[in-house]
Amino acid sequence: MDNNKDREVPILKAEGVHKWYGKIHALKGFNFEIRPGEAVGLVGDNGAGKSTFAKIIAGVIQKNRGTIYWKGDEVEIDSIEAARNLGIETVYQEQALVDQLSVAKNIFLGREVSSLDALGTLDMDEMEARSQEVTRKLGLRMEPTQEVRFCSGGERQGVAVARALLFKANLVILDEPTRALSSKGVDKILKFIRGMKEEGIGVILISHIFPQIFPVSDRFVVLSRGEKIMEKRQEETSPDELSEIIIQRSS
Repeated sequence: MDNNKDREVPILKAEGVHKWYGKIHALKGFNFEIRPGEAVGLVGDNGAGKSTFAKIIAGVIQKNRGTIYWKGDEVEIDSIEAARNLGIETVYQEQALVDQLSVAKNIFLGREVSSLDALGTLDMDEMEARSQEVTRKLGLRMEPTQEVRFCSGGERQGVAVARALLFKANLVILDEPTRALSSKGVDKILKFIRGMKEEGIGVILISHIFPQIFPVSDRFVVLSRGEKIMEKRQEETSPDELSEIIIQRSS
């Protein structure tokens, strides 16, 4: 397989995507694409349309108009299950973790492994072994039996990223991944993102704290009031320029 050639083909491409919430036109003919192993910063002020687009790709809500292509083929992502079947995983800022459950149970939440007995008992040995393998790969030293409520902010994000890696995601959407994290936690998230890129996973980074995601983003797409107002590669822009554009358009 020619990996370089494979990475030239967009894993996801959206053309002319519109979304209305009643009279509110949240996305106005939005175009977007991302390739394997690429991290794209999707940035803008509150209400710009970033999370709306992410939810469409994740199957949480449906677009009203437009076309979405997955690896070159037109697709309809009409449910979370449909998105996951394609290989799309989303890590929300709320992290969707259950504090009272263990790391392993959170990683396998909704996709638990059952043993072969007639009762369908959960196979905790396998889930814990696989969870430990993937968390170690991310550089996390937590035990798979540890309850998530005892994890730090960075570790919680790591559990959610581990879920995406374990289930062989092709595209991961990170919604405000550095929000409310310490500088150490932010560094850990950036390390996770670099690791996913090396694995050939596409990463969409939704953030309004774009200076934090700048070092790992290959490209930036700026949204304002549902419209794309700028798209530049990282080396063609700066955090200051991005900030200035967003402030100008939101004022």
